[in-house]
Amino acid sequence: MQQPATPSRRQVARCAAAVKFAKYQGLGNDFILVDNRHQLEPVVTPEQAVKLCDRNFGIGGDGVIFALPSENGTDYSMRIFNSDGSEPEMCGNGIRCLARFVAGDPRARGAGAQLVHTLAGLIQPALLPDGQVCVDMGEPILRGPDVPTTLQPTQGEAVVQQKLAVDGKEWLMTCVSMGNPHAITFGLADGSSIKVDSIDLPGIGPKFEHNPVFPARTNTEFVEVLSRSHVRMVVWERGAGATLACGTGACATVVAGVLEGHTDRSCQVDLPGGPLHIEWRESDNHIYMTGPAELVFAGSVDV
Repeated sequence: MQQPATPSRRQVARCAAAVKFAKYQGLGNDFILVDNRHQLEPVVTPEQAVKLCDRNFGIGGDGVIFALPSENGTDYSMRIFNSDGSEPEMCGNGIRCLARFVAGDPRARGAGAQLVHTLAGLIQPALLPDGQVCVDMGEPILRGPDVPTTLQPTQGEAVVQQKLAVDGKEWLMTCVSMGNPHAITFGLADGSSIKVDSIDLPGIGPKFEHNPVFPARTNTEFVEVLSRSHVRMVVWERGAGATLACGTGACATVVAGVLEGHTDRSCQVDLPGGPLHIEWRESDNHIYMTGPAELVFAGSVDV
């Protein structure tokens, strides 16, 4: 009887390189989720993340997110590599997906709150009975140098409706950090308002992202006001480009809307992938983001 062939060293190495994953999406903002709680360092490198996020030759996604071991008494830690290999501080849609992934059952309801360590600080997502995820995103950062931006402050230390020349136009920018930098515009210095359907994101987005007034680059939100409780927004994400949704961007948009007098503190933000509900509470100055997170498929991949 013929004995089975002994695996070659190369075959063993290939098996060892297989990574289990689950792909989730939140309003079309999609991520590759990896349970990395067995070790501190991500099992996927930034270079490998770029290949995995490729929509033609990989799994496809806006980023790779890792559930890492807990730090400082948290339930677990979060890190993310963007589709270009860069590492942002946090991702709002991503942490909703991660919370459902860690809960272990994509259909779980009311599984309670989690405490997550991120590069943007402690974030608390909670699975709700209706299947959505509500995330306590903490307090917004408004001091210009902490966003960071070199634009001059206009309201105390905050940069609100400051002029910025981009592509031959003067845009009115409000800058907010949700642990990651955002530049939000509702219109131009000539008084014209944003109409999101007319924004050429691939053309204008990179000019904001790489503008020297944003030393860490920036996410950019272009916002159309429908009412004080309802806005539309499109986003150019730092390191990912045009995406269907950005949770931290929706949070920053409502903060900017309140500061500029356009919106109330409780507001629906319509993104290309669907709506998020954002509330900036006066009681604790925290921002609460509520929206969906859904499993697309799961598998394993050889990196």
